Amino acid sequence: MKKVLLLLLLCATGASAQTTYDEPLARKLGADEYGMKKYVLAFLKTGSVKIEDKNERMKVQKEHLRNMNRLAEEGKLIVAGPFLDGKENKGILIFNVESMEEAQKLAESDPGVKAGIFALELHPWYGSAALIETPRLHKTLQKKNVAD
Repeated sequence: MKKVLLLLLLCATGASAQTTYDEPLARKLGADEYGMKKYVLAFLKTGSVKIEDKNERMKVQKEHLRNMNRLAEEGKLIVAGPFLDGKENKGILIFNVESMEEAQKLAESDPGVKAGIFALELHPWYGSAALIETPRLHKTLQKKNVAD
């Protein structure tokens, strides 16, 4: 009996591990034959400017979050979030762009970068094309918007 259960479990696991290629979705998301695509990964770092006034600092932070929401709505920013260890690297951003130049322009549009409280370190990156669906899925999970 144990052998039969083990065999059924292995078969079920194997069946669930099979993939079904969705060519229209792969094409829509810009996936290559491996289901991957190019992005630009950015590390958000502590900038050279420290804003002492708490209200001004909070204002710049809100503008930073609104800018990230705007970029996500435009399909240019697909993943963003802070690191939780309080060190120099403040967070990560993944831009849905092909070139470093375009990512640099997007980075320069950030109010925190403009104010000098943040700096961005950009890297070309190759990852799953499925990440493009993250903003759409995230909207179904959030009760509140971080920029509000």
